[in-house]
Amino acid sequence: MTSGAVSRAPIAAFFDLDKTILAKSSSFAFARPFYKEGLIGRADVIKSAYAQFVYLASGADHDQMESMRQYMSNLVTGWEVEKVQQIVAETLDTIVDPMVYEEALDLIAHHRMLGHQIIIISSSGTDVVEPIGQRLGADLAIGTQVGIEDGKYTGEILFYAYGPGKAEAMRSLAVERGYDLAECYAYSDSFTDVPMLEAVGHPVAVNPDTELRKLAVENDWPIRDFAKPVAMKSRIDKKQAAAAGAGVALGAVALGIAWYARRRSLRA
Repeated sequence: MTSGAVSRAPIAAFFDLDKTILAKSSSFAFARPFYKEGLIGRADVIKSAYAQFVYLASGADHDQMESMRQYMSNLVTGWEVEKVQQIVAETLDTIVDPMVYEEALDLIAHHRMLGHQIIIISSSGTDVVEPIGQRLGADLAIGTQVGIEDGKYTGEILFYAYGPGKAEAMRSLAVERGYDLAECYAYSDSFTDVPMLEAVGHPVAVNPDTELRKLAVENDWPIRDFAKPVAMKSRIDKKQAAAAGAGVALGAVALGIAWYARRRSLRA
């Protein structure tokens, strides 16, 4: 390094997943294959379809997100982790691939060209978020973590990647990876993600719900409206994406261990 040169901190672009990168909810999207494999009943499929409709029509408020947390906890208790991962892997192309926003892919490519790290953080479960993140070539994918014992979900939510939890994750990453959050970017559609957006110097509202759009206008935050879902495999070479996202799962697991150790010690 030449005398007087300044080493810049790495910059990250944090992306919410549902209605920001994907046109639908990633969790609800797998209701039918989960039903087909016997993990959920018909009533759960109907409830998921209704929740998807409400979410797409008006977004989810705090109470709905908390209800979703409890619903997820009760629903997955006793599920075999390996079976869930297998279903997601086998249906990823048909379920998720067609509902990725073209504008989001362009934005991710733009950040990648600038040398920024791509981080996806979503309230959906890690076993859904991580494979999607890997397909997108993200550097890290963080989702809601559910406890596991003897290869099955216990139903205990160890980390809920929602609201303040997302901001907490981002601050932990900033310390771990040396990010200057004032130089980082964040993209989300939901008012519940205001803590995530306020944690960075460059917040952007994407397909914002009514409350977030109002706040974005008041704060002069950029607003982007995405409307072109495309087939992800038509835009991304799978081998390249897999190579770029090879550290996604390991990164999330390693980071998660540190978080949960701290959280459990505080509760103890």
